[in-house]
Amino acid sequence: MGTVISNKKVADGIGLLVIESSRGGNPGQFYMLRAWDNYPLLSRPISIFDNDENTISFLYQVVGEGTRRFQELRAGDKLHMEGPFGNGFPGVEGSLALVGGGIGIAPLFYMAKAVPNADVYLGFSQQPYLTDAFLEVSRSLHVEVGGTILSSIDFTEYDKVMVCGPHGMLKAASDKHKEHGRPHHVFVSLENRMACGVGACLVCSVKCRDGRKKACTDGPVFPVEEVVFND
Repeated sequence: MGTVISNKKVADGIGLLVIESSRGGNPGQFYMLRAWDNYPLLSRPISIFDNDENTISFLYQVVGEGTRRFQELRAGDKLHMEGPFGNGFPGVEGSLALVGGGIGIAPLFYMAKAVPNADVYLGFSQQPYLTDAFLEVSRSLHVEVGGTILSSIDFTEYDKVMVCGPHGMLKAASDKHKEHGRPHHVFVSLENRMACGVGACLVCSVKCRDGRKKACTDGPVFPVEEVVFND
């Protein structure tokens, strides 16, 4: 159980929720959150946006009943928290590019803080948000609105590239990697639907080169060459 410190609107349909908690977690991991008792039935998987000794922050997009309940939370309200779950982003030696599309920027801020020399690339379909925060913690920031942020990046310039965003963006990263990448060079964080967070329900099954895997326990971060992206 966590206590809400603040719940701030950062763009249309986008909120930043700060919770008093010392449970922690690593960049790329997530929590299962719920702000209700019985309905909706399932908790919602939300990536860690930021973390320190006493707080955890979550960036969320209002897309249904569960996330609408998050939007209604106020300072002092209680929130059910389970986690942290998932394997998160790998360690980095050398240069790093962090690439996010839309709400896919959520797990990248914490990683940018952990690797201060990272170059950050953020793509938005409409209104950009939290760009000032990313600029403070990264070596450089590149923002694209209404275009394709991946076209701004030369994968060969980096020792590691980490990408999170919608399916089409991740598939494009996979295609780009096939041309210019090498094993364990590009990693993708998947935004699959989840029900339990612990690998029991199989809702988050991922098609991989060597069979089905679970986004919640085997991921959500995978080397891009392991994942099969269907058109």
